[in-house]
Amino acid sequence: MISNLRLRDFPTFIRTTDADDVMLTINIKQCELDAPAADGILLNTYDDLERAALDAIRERLPNTFVVGPLGPEVSPPSYLPFLTSSLWKEDGRCIAWLDAQAADGSVMYVNFGSITVMTRDQMVEFARGLADAGSPFLWVVRPDMVRDGGDDDGKVPVPDGFAEEVAGRGLMVGWCDQEAVLGHRATGGFLSHCGWNSTLESLCAGVPMLCWPFFSEQVTNCRYACEEWGVGVQMPREAGRGKVEAAVRELMGDGDKAVAMRRKAAEWKEKAVRAVAAGGSSQRDLERLVDEIAHVKG
Repeated sequence: MISNLRLRDFPTFIRTTDADDVMLTINIKQCELDAPAADGILLNTYDDLERAALDAIRERLPNTFVVGPLGPEVSPPSYLPFLTSSLWKEDGRCIAWLDAQAADGSVMYVNFGSITVMTRDQMVEFARGLADAGSPFLWVVRPDMVRDGGDDDGKVPVPDGFAEEVAGRGLMVGWCDQEAVLGHRATGGFLSHCGWNSTLESLCAGVPMLCWPFFSEQVTNCRYACEEWGVGVQMPREAGRGKVEAAVRELMGDGDKAVAMRRKAAEWKEKAVRAVAAGGSSQRDLERLVDEIAHVKG
């Protein structure tokens, strides 16, 4: 496990110095009483990514099954275009727009997840920073993403002239097929809230991250991405346009840190592929899980 985890890096629901905190007590009970009573524990991760933590869990809970990464991001099946787990309608323009980008790894993908919200001012600062950074960007802007409301016509507020300024190099959509976007050859960076699904999908696609976590385990995922896995840069909580621009330029540039992050991201992708391949650690655990279920049913 990461050695320099700070209190502010703990999941927000157990971030406390009070040993009698209600949420902390509930989580301890779940770990010490409920989990050992279960027939098995399924985890959506893979051994190479979190080996020390998984070894510690297995020591207390031997019937742990590490079966990730779940999803199509490392080996898409042929029927994938007909299936989706998204609750939002995906915009079909995304892949065609990415196809039109000439340079591999040139696009910054921006998505803060399905429930995260921001203020009008934050929206404007991100818009301005993305425009000023100069890299092409694909930005998922949900209709409900601004908590203090959009304009009277229902549009999300952006600076005057923004759409015209970024025409041809910036696309804003309501939702997208994230696995397909992250796996596209044009995508070179991911500005994310660091939810676990997004974090794992980014690792599986070999795409480094700009991390702007909000709550829950997102802050922990951010710390791991930046300090343990070497694939992320943490954005400040008050991310003004200048900081957004600087962070995008750093991640998408050719500096030593950016090159190192891309190299590490590629390594984590390769390890994810190995985990789910025949004979891989996750494949073995999945087969063990199937045998366990068959034995119980029998």
